[in-house]
Amino acid sequence: MNQQGYVATPPYSQSQPGMGGFSPGFGQPASSPLYGHYGDVNPSSSAPQSAMSKTSVPFGPGAPVGSPPPSTHQFNQASLQNGPSNTAQQSNRYPAPPPSYSSYYHPSQASYPNSPPPSSTAQLANRLGNMQVNSYSPNSAPTLLPPLSSGLQPSLQGPPPPSQPAALPSGPPGSPPPANNLNSHCSPPPLPPGARHEGISGSSPLNANLLQQQQQLSNQPSGPGFPPQYGNFAPPMAGAQFSYPGGLPSGPAQLAGPQQKKLDPDSIPSPIQVIENDKVSKGGQLYATNTRGQVPPLVTTDCVIQDQGHASPRYIRCTAYCFPSSADMAKQAQIPLAAVIKPFANVLPNETPLYLVNHGETGPIRCNRCKAYMCPFMQFIEGGRKYQCGFCNCVNDVPPFYFQHLDHIGRRIDHYERPELSLGSYEYVATLDYCKNNRPPQPPAYIFMIDVSYNNIKSGLVKIICEELKTVLDRLPREEQEEASTIRVGFVTYNKVLHFFNVKSNLAQPQMMVVTDVSEVFVPLLDGFLVNFQESRSVINNLLDQIPEMFTDTNESETVFAPIIQAGMEALKAAECAGKLFIFHSSLPTAEAPGKLKNRDDRKLVNTEKEKTLFQPQTNIYETLAKDCVANGCSVDLFLFPSQYVDVASMGLITTHTGGTLYKYSNFQVHSDSHQFLNDLRKDIEKRLGFDAIMRVRTSTGFRATDFLGAVYMNNTTDVEMAAVDCDKAVTVEFKHDDKLNEDSGALIQCAILYTSMSGQRRLRIHNLGLNCSSQLVDVYKSCETDALINFFAKSAYKAILSHPLKTVREILLNQTARMLACYRKNCASPSSVSQLILPDSMKVLPVYINCLLKGCVLAGKPEISTDERAFHRQLVMAMDVAGTQLLFYPQLLPIHSMDVNADVFPTAVRCSEDRLSEGGLFLLANGIHMFLWLGVSAPPELIQGIFNVPSFAHVSTEATILPEVDNPCSSKLRAMIDHLQSKSPYSMKILIVKQREQPEMVFRQFLVEDKSVYGGASYVDFLCCVHKEICQLLN
Repeated sequence: MNQQGYVATPPYSQSQPGMGGFSPGFGQPASSPLYGHYGDVNPSSSAPQSAMSKTSVPFGPGAPVGSPPPSTHQFNQASLQNGPSNTAQQSNRYPAPPPSYSSYYHPSQASYPNSPPPSSTAQLANRLGNMQVNSYSPNSAPTLLPPLSSGLQPSLQGPPPPSQPAALPSGPPGSPPPANNLNSHCSPPPLPPGARHEGISGSSPLNANLLQQQQQLSNQPSGPGFPPQYGNFAPPMAGAQFSYPGGLPSGPAQLAGPQQKKLDPDSIPSPIQVIENDKVSKGGQLYATNTRGQVPPLVTTDCVIQDQGHASPRYIRCTAYCFPSSADMAKQAQIPLAAVIKPFANVLPNETPLYLVNHGETGPIRCNRCKAYMCPFMQFIEGGRKYQCGFCNCVNDVPPFYFQHLDHIGRRIDHYERPELSLGSYEYVATLDYCKNNRPPQPPAYIFMIDVSYNNIKSGLVKIICEELKTVLDRLPREEQEEASTIRVGFVTYNKVLHFFNVKSNLAQPQMMVVTDVSEVFVPLLDGFLVNFQESRSVINNLLDQIPEMFTDTNESETVFAPIIQAGMEALKAAECAGKLFIFHSSLPTAEAPGKLKNRDDRKLVNTEKEKTLFQPQTNIYETLAKDCVANGCSVDLFLFPSQYVDVASMGLITTHTGGTLYKYSNFQVHSDSHQFLNDLRKDIEKRLGFDAIMRVRTSTGFRATDFLGAVYMNNTTDVEMAAVDCDKAVTVEFKHDDKLNEDSGALIQCAILYTSMSGQRRLRIHNLGLNCSSQLVDVYKSCETDALINFFAKSAYKAILSHPLKTVREILLNQTARMLACYRKNCASPSSVSQLILPDSMKVLPVYINCLLKGCVLAGKPEISTDERAFHRQLVMAMDVAGTQLLFYPQLLPIHSMDVNADVFPTAVRCSEDRLSEGGLFLLANGIHMFLWLGVSAPPELIQGIFNVPSFAHVSTEATILPEVDNPCSSKLRAMIDHLQSKSPYSMKILIVKQREQPEMVFRQFLVEDKSVYGGASYVDFLCCVHKEICQLLN
């Protein structure tokens, strides 16, 4: 959370002395503020506490005594008081801990005697309006909210606050939210009428309504006064707490005064603060993977990773690094146990690339029972003659050639000389047993297939594709030790018919062969179709010059699609090699041929039982074709240039199943969009990847992989098949218990992927990761990673919408979020009022990400969003890694006006909310797919001139999609920032320049994800209330 973001008149903006300190055992103190709770009545400076007591009682008379860990978060306004604090009353309910850390005296809110229960809307306002977040970490100052009146205490004094008319219908007590609650996000959920008095069982409604809150705030004095006091209990476990009214009565009623600010958004958990805190504590450091179950730096933190026995988090990230020891415990917590595996992830230049192990004709050493590959989890016994498998405990003989003596601690003396014994990730050269038909594979091939229908010729698209291919083919990927790429290339053009080209190196001119029978496609030539680019360069360049001219007079506007893929696959099959098809296509395939599609863009189906059909393919031909492509190692990358509906759900299916990539450029214009497209094409062709891949995930006893989510094809329940897998693709694997896990041996995961390298060598890539196990829920929650959880939730929801109504999927997401947090609240947090929302430190920003997922175009269920756009986003996310989904759901918003042109660092991002924008500022927003440069109407003229090379704001053209190269530090710095953001994303982001108060700003506002969505999605604050209401119902 941005502690500096909230400025108010005293006492609210006063800095506070002496925050509590912690024992070194809790790790490095964060230099940035964390969420935390405070509480005691002794404003002494802090002294370290060495122990933390635990309790298994969910609610009890008093809190355990002890220092809370630094990661604890408590949002507490139950204990706000107005006037001098009443220590005696407080200590009746929560015994104060010893004076081991600091506390603050703040006046609490007014107390009203026997006040009638406010309306549900008033409750909503009271509870959320009074929300207060305390930061508990050394060297940090709390962000304080103005004390607000609660109106919920029987012992309160003074008149009740004026209540606002209810803006929402009230449901019966304990009623679940309405079915459309989640994405009728535009309004807070209906609430049960009546106040909940503390200590009385019953529903605990969540209250949030900022209008009411402003009304309440008008009862506050505006000048200096007593600051509010914090709560006074310490939970035994890290947690963020929201406390709603129902706290400790005391003090005189508040005075009426002028209206003040509404709820400070800094009082609820901030993803930006979480990201920045992690960068401060772990950024730029060496992260060694030598400890089982350690939680890695966040995906947003740059660090150098050193493999010391467990796979780098670049390859595998988990939703939790400590698994529950039993199925019952896992069911209770509701935390998905999953790993996001990105087997071909790029590593930094200063990190060690994977070692290649070659055991010759013997091949890799494997366990006889479970077939796991030799890895650091194998235990050598009997003087090194046998080894015990870490996955299934089977004792195997060590092959004679592999024997080595053990040292005094039972470790082989060549331990550090063998990558497979000392590293988490490495590769094996596979033997012929691992090859199709026991024959070594051929080097792969790339086939470029260009739609030459009327629109593509007239728009100039075909010309820029051909021009670019002449240069980009020089950069085909190759192995590091090779001088030139061994990948062969071929060319096809098509409209209603297919044109194959012979580009053999000894020809003076390329030769064209036409296939008119698209119902039974065949490849008319073998020799001369797939060639080495370097050898046939002149013939290929000749062809690429001729193609735009050849079809310049075409009137053919109809196209085929499935026959093209069939032809490409047959060509690869005939050449006995794997490969990739690059298809450049622009319209719905309406020509008479297999795979013909009709326009079915029916927005009336949105929010009905049949909405799921919009995400399913029209015909099963594409499913069958995808299966054949995978079997033949044929991956498909599809570049779409639609000007209207093209049925992405059907056409993109093959891309998804074959491990390919889908690109979409709606209403493509050569002058404004070619920069983005050509960057994508270059990145795509140059990517390092593996072909004809099959992946299997093995686990130690007690749990197993049960579900696989990604751009993959599953022919059975265990083997993940991918025609190709590149450096950006990730597969999310879910695990389930089938027995109790052993806390001593932990939970072990081995991902093995068999593939053909770019040089045509069959290899095995192995990634190993060890996780901890615990019978304590506290340990499980501590080890969770929100970014990986969101990746899992997004993919599982996007898979579910193929077979379930969106309403059901949204409800399940909300329900599981509430169950995870309710379990923590009940079993891990300190005893306290049910009306408090207590979040585990590791999940404190989970609600904002879940809300972003629900508001996203796929799950929003709004007819204004095009069906193709929703299907496109769905397919992108299914292949994304953790970094991709993190940025997509919570975009980066950078204040350009505050950048230091002389510093190496970028300006710190701000929260994605309109409140953070300023008329005098410039902001850059990026989410990995879209990029916006927002200009405030009062932006400094010198900044506008420096960046755009125009006299003033009014002269800036919003048509431009690339920034001019102006020779000054400001322009250079901004372009460097944009280049850096582009380099980290698999997709090139087109820059849209948006001026404040102009029409295109509406598009930009969709990405300010903490605000209410233009399509009706809830604001972060409202959604937090919704989640809290669900938790209260579960706890009651």
